[in-house]
Amino acid sequence: MRSAPKPDPSTRRTDRQTQPPGSPRAAGPLAGLDGVPWSEIQDSSGSAAAIPRLLRKVALGDAETARAALGDLRKRICQYGFVVEQATAATVPFLWELAQRPQVSCRAQIIQLLKNIADARQWETTATAYPKLLNHRENPVAWERAARQAVRARRDGLERLLAEGDSEIARATTELARTLGD
Repeated sequence: MRSAPKPDPSTRRTDRQTQPPGSPRAAGPLAGLDGVPWSEIQDSSGSAAAIPRLLRKVALGDAETARAALGDLRKRICQYGFVVEQATAATVPFLWELAQRPQVSCRAQIIQLLKNIADARQWETTATAYPKLLNHRENPVAWERAARQAVRARRDGLERLLAEGDSEIARATTELARTLGD
């Protein structure tokens, strides 16, 4: 009885980790991204299923690709710079991660997006005038509060960003720190 041939060890790829299909990605950029049920939550366009693809483009794309993806992401999670969506809070930890990565080309714009999310009070203000908004099954006021809390929960990264030599990042970080009251 013959056994199956074994591949020559010198031809095996060693630059990747093997994982079972469907398992979350290993540590690295945006670890845990696949663990979020994106297709079950909403962004401004409907299903938030496109958010992981956009975050990966921001993380790994060249400057033009990253900026375009961030622009699309902004429209989906913080429309007009002040209207957050259900998917916003789930996206914030990944934005913080990208803001900390020196190889990401649009870090200052990511920090500005985090500031916009932290400033968001559109739904809360509307609910003050129209309290029935709070009785809806989908509660955008709760989304807004969760998104602001998600930004605050990661504010320990501010000090590191402020210490960088990049003036654009320092300016955006200073604005975010003011918004957070730090």
